[in-house]
Amino acid sequence: MTTRFDFFGFDACLMGTIECANILATYVKYMYGSEETEPGTGWDYEEIGKYLTANPNADGLDLGRVVCDSFYESCRRSHDEDLATMSVVDLSKLDELIVCFNTFAENMYDASEDPTVLAAMIRGIEGADNFGGNNRVEGYTNMVDLGGILKACANYATGAQEAMSALEDAVVYCVNGDTHRTASGLATYYPLSIQGSEELSIFGDVCVSPYYLSFVDRQNYGGVNQGDTSNYSSDYWFNDDNFWSWTSDYDFDEDSGQYSYEESTDDYWDYLEDFVQTGESALITFQTQPTLDPNDGVYWFELDEHGMENAASVYGYVFELSYDGEDVIELGETPDVIADWDSGYFSDGFDGYWLSLPDGQNLAIYVAETAEDHVVYTSPILLNDEVTFLRLRQNLDGSVIIEGAWNGIDEDGAADRDYIKLQAGDVIVPLYYSYDIEDFSEWYYQGIEYQVTEDTEIVYQWMEAGNYLFAFWINDIYGDYYLTDFVAYNVDADGNLYFYE
Repeated sequence: MTTRFDFFGFDACLMGTIECANILATYVKYMYGSEETEPGTGWDYEEIGKYLTANPNADGLDLGRVVCDSFYESCRRSHDEDLATMSVVDLSKLDELIVCFNTFAENMYDASEDPTVLAAMIRGIEGADNFGGNNRVEGYTNMVDLGGILKACANYATGAQEAMSALEDAVVYCVNGDTHRTASGLATYYPLSIQGSEELSIFGDVCVSPYYLSFVDRQNYGGVNQGDTSNYSSDYWFNDDNFWSWTSDYDFDEDSGQYSYEESTDDYWDYLEDFVQTGESALITFQTQPTLDPNDGVYWFELDEHGMENAASVYGYVFELSYDGEDVIELGETPDVIADWDSGYFSDGFDGYWLSLPDGQNLAIYVAETAEDHVVYTSPILLNDEVTFLRLRQNLDGSVIIEGAWNGIDEDGAADRDYIKLQAGDVIVPLYYSYDIEDFSEWYYQGIEYQVTEDTEIVYQWMEAGNYLFAFWINDIYGDYYLTDFVAYNVDADGNLYFYE
């Protein structure tokens, strides 16, 4: 090759990343890719072909705009536009972006030695826009918007604004649907959930910054060592001259003039195999233990200084008691928690409303994404006898959009491409995690068949009359969590809600 390709495009899911851009930068002028999953229809090649026929001298940027716009229009026709993302990256600008990002990442790593700053950073990163499935029922892609990470840490690490400007220069065109309208155009890896040594080994081979890799590595180290990072050192990622020492082998062949690559066989990341979620994180500690106020029925707690330094997020978890009282049926999580991250005071904001099928069945729901004006939930169901997940977007006004059914993340970490649109005549059976009260052994509990009609809507309404349990699920910044004691509440036939011990 004597010249670079005009473009390299990914008609595939989750490829709009800074790592992919870095790999291609030597060989390509422009990269086209999506941060999010792509619907099965993919690109509109007919429209692309028409444009090239009429404009044979178009450059990579001109064509990239057409790819983005026609892709979004194709998504709109199939009613998939809310999740759509597609960007054009000028790879001649990538060096500047990576230099700025590495400077920021070094400051980010140094600043996060302060536990209060680290906690604030992690809370911000975990609240940033993410892509694919990222919850415990669908699985984790661990792909987070790069701009979201920069914004989350901008108040704590210098260099964020310079890196953001470089990012905006590099992403020369992008289209985003409503769900991801603030997406920056490039994503990167962040372990929202530790998935094991293989995933981190792959990331270690392609990460663009040794300081960002050290930040991620230290978080994983803290997860394995109950938050103790005092013995962690980033020296592994640097050689004796303080230059970045890649763990993979790149050998130059003088005869061919090419580099050969051999994936690292280093067992460095094997320490992650010791990570286990306990549900009883010792890092979550309280000034006031979770307490039900008998006067107003509010369930609340107050974290102490140590707990505040280690808490990442707080959700309410709701469970239903079976009619015979033998089983606890998990209805999932709600963000209806009143949180004061300055004082450490948290209380339930739960009002008894829940997402339900039109026949009144409460769905099991789990937060996939939160934004200022909406929350995206996923709900495990049987759709025509096949296990899948129903994606639901609840807007601030309470309206609910059914985005479709999605199969989540497979065992190899790949996100399913297609969102299946519900059709009249489809049969939905809600699925629930269920626990035996005696030993909490996990299994699925099935609801009642519901047949979809042309006007089927998911409703946000009072829960069915029955007996329920409520607990706080507190995630720590290292990947474990703390589930508080349950309090009971009852919803009666008149729609009244009562909390009690």
